[in-house]
Amino acid sequence: MTEPAGQTVVERPDAVAVPTAHPGRFHATMESVSRRLPFGLSRIIAPSILGFAVINGFTFAVDLSLLTALHSGLRWPLPAAITLSYLVAFGLSFLLNRRFNFRSHAPIGGQATIYLVAIGINYVAFILGLTASLDRLGVEYHIARLAAGACEAVYMYSVMRWVVFPDRERPRHGSDSRQEA
Repeated sequence: MTEPAGQTVVERPDAVAVPTAHPGRFHATMESVSRRLPFGLSRIIAPSILGFAVINGFTFAVDLSLLTALHSGLRWPLPAAITLSYLVAFGLSFLLNRRFNFRSHAPIGGQATIYLVAIGINYVAFILGLTASLDRLGVEYHIARLAAGACEAVYMYSVMRWVVFPDRERPRHGSDSRQEA
């Protein structure tokens, strides 16, 4: 069923129909853009990497905005400001990546548990560890957070792509039935 505004309505027998977003459009856009990347990057940059960059670029801006408001504006201690801005941004990242980038339909509970472990490791290693260490060395806290952000991006994409939201529909390399005998 389609609403007049173009939103698809999902009907569930146990609930009222609710409008839904279109995760397929986001993925199709990322595929289209990744195919057009220059300098041979289209062979290297997968649509999910591009989608992760778009979503996490947005959530990183949310993170830095909250960090600035809490630390510079409200004068919260840096670790407390980092923690709250991090939790908000990563909760938003999980939901947006799950829905639009990785288009997961798996039960959210198991994914959320794995994600919480992953962000716990990320938080200790990169967010507090690296950001606070660079700050103690005299690096301005925005620059320190950007450096930590670059490290966490590689880690978090890898965890989300292959651990939290693995693509179980596509056969793994080397699992061709012709090789089994």
